[in-house]
Formats: sequence, structure tokens, C-alpha cells
Amino acid sequence: MPHTSPSNRTPRACLASPRPAKLRTLNALFQRHELRWRHALAVVAGLLLAAAFPKPGVAGLAWVAPGLLLFSAAGQPAKVAFRLGWLGGLAFNLAALHWLLFIPVTGFPILGWLALSAYAAVYPGLWVWLCWRLAPVPATSSRRPDCTNTEEAAGYSQRAAWALKCAVLWVGLETILGCILTGFPWLALGVSQHKLVPLIQIASVTSVAGVSFLVVWFAAALPGAGVSLMQHPTARWLAMREVALPAAAITLAIGWGLAQPRLPQHLDQQSRSGELRLALIQPSIPQTMIWKPAEKTSRFAKLMQLSELALATKPDVLVWPEAALPELNEESFRAITNLVARHQVFMVFGADDYELKPGTPSGSNRPSDYAFYNSALLLSPEGKVLATYRKRHLVMFGEYIPLADSLPFLKWFTPIEGGFAAGKEPVAFQVGSLEPQRPDPGGEGRMPQPAQRLRAGMLICFEDVIAPITRDSAADADFLLNLTNDGWFGESAQQFQHAAHSVFRAVENRRPVVRCTNNGLTCWVDETGFMHDLGVGDAADVHGTGFRVVKLWVPATGSRQPTFYQRHGNWFGWGCVVALAGMLLQQWWREARRKQ
Repeated sequence: MPHTSPSNRTPRACLASPRPAKLRTLNALFQRHELRWRHALAVVAGLLLAAAFPKPGVAGLAWVAPGLLLFSAAGQPAKVAFRLGWLGGLAFNLAALHWLLFIPVTGFPILGWLALSAYAAVYPGLWVWLCWRLAPVPATSSRRPDCTNTEEAAGYSQRAAWALKCAVLWVGLETILGCILTGFPWLALGVSQHKLVPLIQIASVTSVAGVSFLVVWFAAALPGAGVSLMQHPTARWLAMREVALPAAAITLAIGWGLAQPRLPQHLDQQSRSGELRLALIQPSIPQTMIWKPAEKTSRFAKLMQLSELALATKPDVLVWPEAALPELNEESFRAITNLVARHQVFMVFGADDYELKPGTPSGSNRPSDYAFYNSALLLSPEGKVLATYRKRHLVMFGEYIPLADSLPFLKWFTPIEGGFAAGKEPVAFQVGSLEPQRPDPGGEGRMPQPAQRLRAGMLICFEDVIAPITRDSAADADFLLNLTNDGWFGESAQQFQHAAHSVFRAVENRRPVVRCTNNGLTCWVDETGFMHDLGVGDAADVHGTGFRVVKLWVPATGSRQPTFYQRHGNWFGWGCVVALAGMLLQQWWREARRKQ
């Protein structure tokens, strides 16, 4: 084979041998306004990716947008590639997180929106830079992409391996983003596919990271298919070959998902523990009203009125969401205990809890001597507190201020005055005395089973977004119960994005997830990821005021085996992190040898 100098090599944009007639024209247009076109393409890719999530939730765009973002940086030096990836990531985050602007305070929402979007955009920037650094065709820092040069286009096997590496890099960076600086796992790419139920069943093995992997693998191979189709319009099999491997993997994943039993319908009578009825109250209290002390009486009266209406349906458990109770004092506690005793129901509700800090003298009246918690309490039908769960993963600048003692000026940028302490362990609430199973009327003589209670793994607020937290709570639970207040963000896309994460927590752990919210989306998600009983009232209003009674059929305690994900955690995501590090070390070693 004749030797070709690096200056004559084909740039990275050439993923296949082009058809000169069409691509010369395209290349000439691109070169005349190159910088402008590249920035525009990166922004468009970011906006398309944002549109893949609720709302509007056009999930198919997620299979295209990462490929467009890659293509925008084809053939560019490292700094330009990173800048274009960061720009696309910034456009994505600004659009997808626009609901931060709904927080009803002055100044802080805009600052937080810009800062968080700029930080999260670093990861797409790193992804684009790393992908092109590991591309099969070496970088050229001086030449513009010229897809008419076909002498050394990368071979199919190299392009296929590169697309696979792109998927590994994305998932590795997504995993790092989800844990660094307390973690920001919001809108992992796979979450955009929450309605594609057959595909997302693989999350019970790989977590949501496996879905992200398949989406990026296909998206990274798609530009090669497009170029191949332009160069050989009559040989479509060449274009299909570019996406054949990811398409085959996706098909296998969907086939495996379709083969899984649809829960809870597949449960026979012998494996059912019974029906549990939960009355979920959605008061839809605006956040501005929550902050007004003068509204405490009217808020509590509203909760009691809605509860009386819900209890008329004879549920097993009454549930109030996070932040609904204005204040837990002797008067409100007496009213609540009288309510549950009169109707003989269990009750779960959110409230602020506190305790003396270790080493503090008892009877202290100084607030600084107490640790405050965002908690959930379980009441028995007799009005006794049976258990307390304290939120473990706090929201930075929403529930605590980092480095507040060292950097007190940070308090100026937040809407909170104090902060909560974090809980230390998961807690399962035992709720609902289920009716015993009766003998079969056909005379088969199956003996009645004793009444039992189900264990609700507790989550508060955004904890259902944090997969490891949810995994811990699900380990000793029959179902998951999330109390949340999304009233901070008005009636926006945030509520729908939040609920989409619950779908994956249900599938990963094969546990139903019941969501009781202040202003939406109150519902429950079954073990396969289908949402049920969405909204409240006769009109099923997502953001309205009312209640929803949900009925759970849950397998008998101990009859369900843990999922692969429950046993091994996020092995897939961290495996991609290890692979990412390995690829970087290999690339560094090759470059070091080349310089010798």
C-alpha cells in the first residue's frame, strides 16, 4: 500500500467514501461559512436533544441529536471540538432546565439556571472532544473537512468500533456527572425513552445507563449511514451496514423486553398478597403560599377537607405529600391522630423533624443546637408514630448551603435561611393490613393466608432521581413511596421530567413506585414502567387539587427475587467509566510512543 503523509489524510468528517458530485457542493457551502454553520449545528443538536425529554417529549430525537453534535465538530482541533460540544450541551441544558426560572424568588433562579447549565454542558464538551480524539482518522488542526478526498477513508470495522467507543464515553461521563459534587443525574439520555417500555426493561440489568448506551451507539453510527447514502444512493445496504450493529442490539433488547411478563397482570391468585388501597392527597399549594405564615390555617383546613373526601372511599393508607403540612405542633398532631383513629387507617405524611445535636445539653432553646430534617412519618390507625424516615440526599441551595460557615455570602444567592441535616439510613414503613386470601370456591382447598402488611420503601423529593438511593430503599420493600413537592416550579415540564425518572426506578428494582405530589404528577408506576392513575379528580387533572385512590396488587412478601441491578448496582455505568479511563491511557501511550 502506498504511503500517504498525514497532511493528505482524510479528515474525521469522512466516515465513508463520498460521492464527489453532491458532497463537493455541500463541502464548499460549509467551508464558506464554516464557523457559523458549526455553531448553528451544535445549537440545533442541543435543542433537538432537549425536545426529546418532557415536554414536548419527542423521544425519537434522542436517537439523532448526539450524532449531529458529533458531526458539528468533525475535523476540528481539540479546543474547537470541545467548544462546539459545550455549546450544544449549553443549548440543551438551558432549554431542558428552563423550569428553574419558575422558582418564585428574585435573582437566584436566573443565576442557578445559568450556572448549572454551564457546568452540565462541560460533559457534552468533553464527550465530543474525546470522541474525535479517539476517532480512527487522526486529527488535523489546520485543514478543513474535505469529504471529496477518499483515498484513506476509515474502514467499516474502524467506524463501527468508533461508534461503540462513543457510546462507552457518553455513559462513562454521564455516570461521573451523576455522582460528582453530590451528583446531577437529572435527564440521563436514557430517560428520554421512558415511554418505550419494551426497550427500557434492560434497566433491570444495566440500569438506565444501558438505555443511554444503545441510544448513543445508534446516534454515533447514524452520520456514517447518512454520508454513505449520499455517496451511494443506489446501494442502500451500505448505509444500513453502518447502523447494523446498534440496530441489532436494540432489536435484541426490545425482544427481551417483550418476553418479560407484564406486571401485575401476570400474577396468579396464589402469588398475590392482596389489594392495597392508598389515598393520595394532592393539595396543589403554590410555593409562595407555603412561605406565608398567615396561610397556615387555610392550608391545613384544605388538607383535612380533602382527606375526609378521600377517606370516604375506605382506603388502607392515607398519604400527604412533602411540604403539605404547614406545621407539626400539638394542635395539628391532635387533629391528624383523631382523623386516622376515626377512620382506622394508616397515614404517611411529610413534616419537618428535629433532634438535639450530640453533646448538646437537653432543654436547650437555641436553634443552632438542633439538627433539622426533612422527614416522613408513619402513623398507626390508633394515632401512634410507628416509624420516621429522614431524607438522605439533600438538594444543594434548596435544602442546605454548602460551605455556609466558611463562605457565608453564599446565603445571599439562595431562597432559604437555614438548612436541613441528612438522614443516615433507608427506612421501610409497614402499612395496610391486607385481607387474608380465601379458599378457592372450586373446592381445591387452598388454606387462607394470614393478613399481612406491606413494606413501603420511603423516598422524599428528588430521591427517586438518585438510583443508588432508590436501590437502597427498595432492598427491604414491597413497593416504593415517594412524597414530593414540585410546587417550586409552577406548572412546568419539571413535573413530567421528574416522573419520567420514577419509571426507571420501578423497572430497575421491579417494584411499583407510588408518587404523592403537591402539584403533579400524582400516580403510580408498575414494575414494568407503565404509569397508572395519572392526575386527580374526575377530570384527572395533573396539576389540580384533589385526591387519587390507587390500588396495588403486590406479590406476596418474599416471593420476588432481586433484579440483577439490585444485586450488583450500577455495574454497567461504572464499567464504562473504567473503559473510558482505559481508552484514554491507551491513547496517551500511543501518542507517547509516536513522539519517541
